[in-house]
Amino acid sequence: MNCLQNLPRWSPSPSRSGFGCPRHVKPPPPPPCFLRITGAVDSADRPRSLALKAVSGSTPSTEMSSSEVEEEKSEEYSSTMTEAMGAVLTYRHELGMNYNFIRPDLIVGSCLQTPKDVDKLRAIGVKTIFCLQQDPDLEYFGVDIKAIRDYAETCDDIRHLRAQIRDFDPFDLRMRLPAVVSKLYKAINRNGGVTYIHCTAGLGRAPAVALAYMFWVQGYKLGEAHRLLQSKRSCFPKVYAIKSATADIFTGFKKKPISLTWQGYNSSIVEVSGLDIGWGERLPLQFDEEQGLWKLTRELPVRDYEYKYIVDGEWTCNKQELLTSPNKDGHVNNYIKVRSSQ
Repeated sequence: MNCLQNLPRWSPSPSRSGFGCPRHVKPPPPPPCFLRITGAVDSADRPRSLALKAVSGSTPSTEMSSSEVEEEKSEEYSSTMTEAMGAVLTYRHELGMNYNFIRPDLIVGSCLQTPKDVDKLRAIGVKTIFCLQQDPDLEYFGVDIKAIRDYAETCDDIRHLRAQIRDFDPFDLRMRLPAVVSKLYKAINRNGGVTYIHCTAGLGRAPAVALAYMFWVQGYKLGEAHRLLQSKRSCFPKVYAIKSATADIFTGFKKKPISLTWQGYNSSIVEVSGLDIGWGERLPLQFDEEQGLWKLTRELPVRDYEYKYIVDGEWTCNKQELLTSPNKDGHVNNYIKVRSSQ
């Protein structure tokens, strides 16, 4: 079944950062390319034990001058990934780009690290590099995306495209999947050849996009595509996000208006972070002089959201709105439940 004709026209604005949630320890940027996965749980919630071996094409991209720093970043990223994904995942950026052929025309892998990686992919027939990383992911490991893209532009046999998805965020994946797969579909039709889909580690976002493409475009049953993917690369795509995105396509995604308010005549700037934009973005509230309130009205898809106010640069909660319980570090956020019955 080809669902592309049903994909909604939806163009999300990427967040500057998937990290920085004030309630949690600041997550490390996305890790590199050699992985071990243990204790993961599949879509049926069965415990699994996975090990990502030195995959085909695993080669160091450069000699790291500060390997200890890179190793520390990899460990921090792996720790964040494990906590966020619900599976013990390890990624080693210092070991270089790694990948697996899922089909003869489709590769899932980790991030490119230098322009030389473009040539490595050209050598195996790649015509489209499809990058799902956001800028903070790249900055964390010091990847110069401009240099990579500029070099790819000089080559007449390969194209580099970006379609950003927030790391460790299944809801953002669900929301962006239709537009991302639509862009991927058009690129593959235009460029032909082999397509390389990557995120940072090649364990979550990239396999999920490949899985959705195989399901929606190439006619695989979802379970069949998932088994094929897992037989080629040990990874942990959020299958339920793909199922939810599929339902959104055919049933329409419901949004409901919500209103947030902050009382304070003495405030100069009131913003909110979290909600559907992530902790790296902020939305300004507008001041209503008649009511003496700062207000934000926004339509949100049905689900629960956490958020926090930033009042004149200071992060704080509104005690007149719902509050979460303190987490292990004692941090508290506001939250709102958006329901279809609202």
